[in-house]
Amino acid sequence: MTPPAADAVRLTAWVHGRVQGVGFRWWTRARALELGLTGSAANKPDGRVEVIAEGPREACEALVALLRGATAPGRVTLVVDRFDPARGGLDGFLER
Repeated sequence: MTPPAADAVRLTAWVHGRVQGVGFRWWTRARALELGLTGSAANKPDGRVEVIAEGPREACEALVALLRGATAPGRVTLVVDRFDPARGGLDGFLER
C-alpha cells in the first residue's frame, strides 16, 4: 500500500447520465492517469459510475472538470463530488 502524500485528497464522484456501455470508465482511467491520480471507476447497479481518485487537490479538481466537460463519452447529466482527506492504499487506476 502506498501512503498518501501530505497534500493529497480523496475525490469521490458519482457520475449520472448515459455513462455505462460507452467507454466512460476507460476514458476516466486514461484522464486520471494523465493527471497522476490513483483510484478506480466502477459501474453501479443504478446506472451511475462511481469515480474514486487520490492525488493533489488540483489534479482531482481537474478530473472533476473533465467529468463534467463536453469531451466525456456518453451523456453526463450530473456529477456529485466530495473531497475528503486521502487514505492511501491505492495503486494505479482500475476499471471495475
